[in-house]
Amino acid sequence: MRFTFRWFAVLSGAVLCSSAALAQPYPSKPIKAIVPFAAGSATDQIGRAFAAKMSETLGQTIVVENKAGVNGMLGADAVAKSAPDGYTILIGTNSTNAALKSLMKKLPYDQDTAFAPVGYMGSVPLIVAVNNDVPAKTLREFVDLAKAKPNHVTFASASTSQLVSSEMMAGMTGIQMTNVPYKSGPAAMTDLIGGQVMMFSADFAVMLPQVKGGKIRGLAVTSAKRSPAVPELPTVNEALGLKDYELIAYFAVFAPAGTPPDIIAKLNQAINAAAQSKDIQDKFAPIGFAVDPGTPDALAQRSRLETAKWAKAIRDAKIEPQ
Repeated sequence: MRFTFRWFAVLSGAVLCSSAALAQPYPSKPIKAIVPFAAGSATDQIGRAFAAKMSETLGQTIVVENKAGVNGMLGADAVAKSAPDGYTILIGTNSTNAALKSLMKKLPYDQDTAFAPVGYMGSVPLIVAVNNDVPAKTLREFVDLAKAKPNHVTFASASTSQLVSSEMMAGMTGIQMTNVPYKSGPAAMTDLIGGQVMMFSADFAVMLPQVKGGKIRGLAVTSAKRSPAVPELPTVNEALGLKDYELIAYFAVFAPAGTPPDIIAKLNQAINAAAQSKDIQDKFAPIGFAVDPGTPDALAQRSRLETAKWAKAIRDAKIEPQ
């Protein structure tokens, strides 16, 4: 009897300890945030800054891991297949959570159902720039150069935004350019500076320091309005006399589908606190970053609209799924 009592006592203690461990409030251990693009990209810089601020709110470290490849698909796939417990999140973009569905013949996950929207972070426009040796001082002159020599002009791309922004411009102006794909924006920038490619459209984080430093020539921004960060650069619409050209890159946090609503709510609160932080806003204002805090439902609605928008842009640009 004494042995049986002791056994029950040990068993009960183990159950209580296990229950206590399970009942620990989220988060009780470090969180992993996967950035599906290379270190140094805008996604990486913004993701790391948000992760640091979110850590302060949540009281747990957020470890950022870069998992680049296939326009963000590899990193997104890793999150889609992770446990829905709030300890693996995706620093998603218009590429991973809107455009990939139309860019790829088949994804290893269902883009519409694999993720739980958590919170929107913000957006940035792109800068269209050329190598300094390209004999075009304006975007109009660049388009004229491309028209005179179809497929002679080369452009780099390492993400969906970079590819689609260039192909959209080509489609709307009737020019033909040759795409040179890269695994990362910084690698594409290296080749633009070196003259291996002629043109590159990329986010301000990658592009602006090189434009300001005179290593490349900025021609235009892809937003509907000029950016306060580089007010001297016209919009693509202004430069080419177009009306409907606009393409911006955006960033948001997603979790694996099935993540509990209370965990989503805690993460959303941390994201919004980071977005409203003066530190974040001041740090990224020079790259044209505009914050827009909101609810998970607002991000879900935005994702649906952006998926349809990017599908149309990709069709209009005649980009064939890979």
